[in-house]
Amino acid sequence: MKIAVYGQNYAKESSQKAFEILKEVLFKHNVEVFVEEAFFKQQDDVCQEEDTINTFTELDKSYDLLISIGGDGTILRAITYVRDLAIPIVGINTGRLGFLATIQTDEIEVSLSEIFKGDYKISERSLLSVSTTPTNNSVAETNFALNEIALSRKNTTSMITVETHLNDEYLTSYWADGLILSTPTGSTGYSLSCGGPVITPEANSFVLTPIAPHNLSARPLVIPDNTVVTFRVNGREDQFLMSLDSRIVTLANTTTVAVKKADFTIKLVERLDETFLETLRKKLLWGEDRRN
Repeated sequence: MKIAVYGQNYAKESSQKAFEILKEVLFKHNVEVFVEEAFFKQQDDVCQEEDTINTFTELDKSYDLLISIGGDGTILRAITYVRDLAIPIVGINTGRLGFLATIQTDEIEVSLSEIFKGDYKISERSLLSVSTTPTNNSVAETNFALNEIALSRKNTTSMITVETHLNDEYLTSYWADGLILSTPTGSTGYSLSCGGPVITPEANSFVLTPIAPHNLSARPLVIPDNTVVTFRVNGREDQFLMSLDSRIVTLANTTTVAVKKADFTIKLVERLDETFLETLRKKLLWGEDRRN
């Protein structure tokens, strides 16, 4: 079995502890271990000369699994490596409770033993696919998002107007700080913070959520996920910002943005006794912010 490991170094002590435990568990199972090159360089205190660990800068279909060490934000970055390769992702959480990274550090050995025996389930998550007219090379290179696409103002305190069409039919022009188009996965993140609804992962829906709208009648709108959504932005500035999960690009106001459901999914590995509703109950009870 060929395993990829990806992580970030925001919380170095906790990530190194998780990596050290993970490394020993993987070696016990005699799997091939490949660690993302930049993350591997941060693990000098953990890796020994005798460790047979390889590195990678990109993935291919030969990998059986990717293990992400961090939080939900780390998984959002990990999918830029996985892309449409259909490699299942395991999320090890080194921070606060997450909706995507749900395996705690003290559960690594038990959880991976279950996974290697095939005792797990897959949660397939839909993504958003973005195109721009004219073409923007930064967007075209990695044109998908698991959580949301957000359009927002840049270098100004003035609101922007986001003209919005659904399947070429005019919906409205939002006058706001910005507008979010979220997947069910992203409905518990930025969209929720702006008053959007929680959508279960299995729902075939997206949600449009305005950011601090000026018009009091502007409310979040749930739409079918086979809808093509088109945006045009106007404002006092000549440019606006578009974020694809955690990746941000600057676009001219003359740009048309079209968003639709991507033609591939991300496969998240879940333990058999793990459910979205259980995680949701814990988050609502504890009141924690998932964006770590």
